Amino acid sequence: VQLQASGGGWVQAGGSLRLSCAASGRTLSSYVMGWLRQAPGKEREFVASVLWSGVGTAYADSVKGRFTVSRDKAKNTVYLQMNSLTPEDTAVYFCAAKWRGSAEYSIWGQGTLVTVSS
Repeated sequence: VQLQASGGGWVQAGGSLRLSCAASGRTLSSYVMGWLRQAPGKEREFVASVLWSGVGTAYADSVKGRFTVSRDKAKNTVYLQMNSLTPEDTAVYFCAAKWRGSAEYSIWGQGTLVTVSS
């Protein structure tokens, strides 16, 4: 499986961005698709995830109510809609995949940079 993330950019605080993660190579029906981010000088952290074959989603407390993760099976793409962005959301965002029973993400896409200015 290959993951290709896109959609990052610069936005002012309060603005919105939508990240996309296109998957190719094999079916992802038993996978969890996740978004993680890494801010400068900080460790990578979980942002959100969605079950590829179901409706289960999970969010970090810091983004609940502002971010929405979704997937489009027909397009083999996972999205992260980010609203009410703050400078604290500035980071490189990564999409990743893991088997449903796994603790760690094992498949990673390249990151896409999101910069939020105050």
